[in-house]
Amino acid sequence: QVQLVESGGGLVQAGGSLRLSCSASGNIVGINILAWYRQAPGKQRELVASITNAGSTNYAESVKGRFTLSRDNAKNTVYLQMNSLKLDDTAIYYCNTVRFGYIYWGQGTQVTVSS
Repeated sequence: QVQLVESGGGLVQAGGSLRLSCSASGNIVGINILAWYRQAPGKQRELVASITNAGSTNYAESVKGRFTLSRDNAKNTVYLQMNSLKLDDTAIYYCNTVRFGYIYWGQGTQVTVSS
């Protein structure tokens, strides 16, 4: 089993910044990619960004240049720095990983961007 615990969500004004954290614990040997997804009301869950053990990142077009994903392998933690937040970034953000074919999700953290 893998446990993913997110933190750092909250309410922020448009143009502001937030940093989300996701810490992995449990049977984490063999995990390569850690990712953030988000789901806005009435919409499908979508990939925001992902990062490999080696630090290679991938971003959704909608967040490129505004969000930065980093990883501290010693702490088994990833950080999603979100800058220049927009109203459309409002969603529940979920941490995600796959280990030997099993998909794991965190409980989610709410990000609300206000005008």
